[in-house]
Amino acid sequence: MALWRIRATVDDRPGYLSVLTASLALRGVNILTVQVHTTEVGALDDFLVDAPDQLTEADLRTAVERGRGRDCWVARSEARGLADQPTRVLGLAIRLVRDPDATGEALRTLLGADTVAWRPTPAGPLGGVGASTMLLADPAGGSYELFRREPSFTPAEYARAQALVELAATVARRDADRITVLLPDSAEVLVRPATVDDLPAVLELYETCSERSRQRRYLSGAARPSPARLRRLLEPARGLTLVAAVDSGGEAEPVVAMANLLGEGDEAEAALLVRDDWQRRGLGSALLRRLLGHAERIGYAAVLLHVHAENAPILRTVRRQDRPTSVDGDGSVLTVTVPLGVRPAELPRQPNGDPGGAPGAGAPPGSAGRWPQVAG
Repeated sequence: MALWRIRATVDDRPGYLSVLTASLALRGVNILTVQVHTTEVGALDDFLVDAPDQLTEADLRTAVERGRGRDCWVARSEARGLADQPTRVLGLAIRLVRDPDATGEALRTLLGADTVAWRPTPAGPLGGVGASTMLLADPAGGSYELFRREPSFTPAEYARAQALVELAATVARRDADRITVLLPDSAEVLVRPATVDDLPAVLELYETCSERSRQRRYLSGAARPSPARLRRLLEPARGLTLVAAVDSGGEAEPVVAMANLLGEGDEAEAALLVRDDWQRRGLGSALLRRLLGHAERIGYAAVLLHVHAENAPILRTVRRQDRPTSVDGDGSVLTVTVPLGVRPAELPRQPNGDPGGAPGAGAPPGSAGRWPQVAG
């Protein structure tokens, strides 16, 4: 017996696939796996088969045509083809998590492409899939151009390949965001994007913070948020969460601060929590600076912080960013707005003649109180 790959298009109508498989079965062909790719011209069926040794490529083509298949492609396969497609894709994803620079080779392996080339020019509106070429947008900039003589690319293959490219870009971006911050007192902390694996360390951070720090973070009080809410904060659907960890010489690095950027519309809300013994050391300023930079890069118009009026440390932290700000008061709650991409001269002037920075009239937006507040 010999392994073969067969691709053929059949009319996307009930019973047509069974006609094709019956035609193969009459010749002793055992179908090991089958994938169905929906296309504009019908259902493209991709088979991995085990055929009797005496059958040739021509015999298999004839069997497909007699089974109402068209545009047939047949080629010998190797034993590695026995791994099903989801398993192969997951294996390639694991490889990219470990080495995002292997994106080109992963695409070649996934699609059996003849050539894979990265171009500095973006994919643009013409990006997509053709019969023998595929153009994939690289979120980090540029594009990947793939060529495969045969069989023709399918929309399903394009979707899988684009997902792998985006995964690699996400991993590379996360690695690039890992930095060591040197504080003014010469202490070093590792700042990196958070993951749900940080949940135990973040719960410990919460428990080791004073009640005052917790109350400054949450307008509603110092009650511990549920693990489910913390998971959402660690990997927000829109935005970014950073954690600051220190090397304690043990297996786990304790988290001493957490910074959240949560997006809604064209604005984002920022929140900080810094462990008491790490406050007033410049860590909160370093974290907020990175949140503001991230929000500016991805196009938010402004970042808001909802704070207690007595929370002087966070107000100093905002002022240290050297950015124009405006402050709206509503009793004990202040909403600090940091416009992004705006020069100080472009801001409306407050009654005291200074651009921003002075409390003014007006209630905070309706979102006040929904997100964690700042402490540190």
